Amino acid sequence: MNASEKEIAMIDGFGDIMARSVVMAFNEEGFVRLVRRLEAAGCKTIYESRRVDNRFEGMTFVLTGTLPTLKRDDAKALIESFGGKAAGSVSKKTSIVIAGEDAGSKLLKARQLGIKIIDEAQFLKMTE
Repeated sequence: MNASEKEIAMIDGFGDIMARSVVMAFNEEGFVRLVRRLEAAGCKTIYESRRVDNRFEGMTFVLTGTLPTLKRDDAKALIESFGGKAAGSVSKKTSIVIAGEDAGSKLLKARQLGIKIIDEAQFLKMTE
């Protein structure tokens, strides 16, 4: 709640506009009261990392197609829990593409760029 616009903008996924919006929200007395009421009701407002280890640190994964058992959000959470990043598009910075059924243009681009492509089972083995 006391972070500066600059500090918030450094958070992965936040830009200048979103950071400014967060700072403006915490400058509104009513919003701060709401947050305090939520805290009093038992809501957690402090992030607690669930990172198991950092085996995926520095790696960027892209999901494409339908995975057999994992929902996309669950796969992203698993990647992040090991310190990796889940991106929405394939680029030269992509480390691994996890391809499911009916994978399309992301799979083609990964092949063109020579990026490692694995399936869900191979990914789950990496998390054991």
